Amino acid sequence: MGQKVHPHGFRIGILYDWESKWFAERDYTQRLHQDLELRRRVLQELPDASISHVEVDRNANLVTITIHTAKPGIVIGRGGAKVEELRNSLEHYSGGRVRVNIQEIRTPELDAYLVARSVADQLERRVAFRRAVKQAVQRTMQRGALGVRVAIAGRLGGAEMSRKESETQGQVPRHTLRADIDYGIAEAHTTFGRIGVKCWIYKGLILPERPSERRREEIVPEPAPVAPRPAAEIEAEAAEHAAAAAVASGHTAISMEQQELVQRGGS
Repeated sequence: MGQKVHPHGFRIGILYDWESKWFAERDYTQRLHQDLELRRRVLQELPDASISHVEVDRNANLVTITIHTAKPGIVIGRGGAKVEELRNSLEHYSGGRVRVNIQEIRTPELDAYLVARSVADQLERRVAFRRAVKQAVQRTMQRGALGVRVAIAGRLGGAEMSRKESETQGQVPRHTLRADIDYGIAEAHTTFGRIGVKCWIYKGLILPERPSERRREEIVPEPAPVAPRPAAEIEAEAAEHAAAAAVASGHTAISMEQQELVQRGGS
């Protein structure tokens, strides 16, 4: 009972993709620790840039780092100086070529880590914890989330005994694999000790395409057989086409009786 699973890792390969994309057979441990150090350096050099997460993609001789941030202007700096300084620092550490991409987060209220980080920052500024949590939940729901849950634990309000508090609005189906649930955790460093903040944001269901549905789309339905038309209908249609062609060429179509009258008059 009570087994906790990371919501992102629970859905990797089903809804979400990996944050590090590379393959290694021998130097796996070295590359893994290098990824962790690259992420730590990015967050350390840009503490006020509201960075949600960092993706690492390795090719033959190039490491591509994608920074997801709510404040791209702080990451880029004046004239691109800040991002160039960051790239040089990462290249000096990794010993290879590094490319830095910046992805803007349009609605930071729907990013779980940024919500948790904002609550933790307010706790460090001695804001009342209930007020900070309720305001964060209300802002997230106002921006279109279907559900949100924020939980904090530690020496809340400077109490001698640590405890847990949580606030939930809407629905957060954490056991549903199709549910798009963003999860983030942050820590507030207070004079009483550390206070942990967790946040779950439910954005709706994502329905992955099933193999049976994919097969149905690939099978093209055969055209329905056409019933044979009666001969009289075909002859009538041909006569209509001939009359239309005569009118278009400037000749007027006349009946058989009219042709006989013309011949008698000519003789």
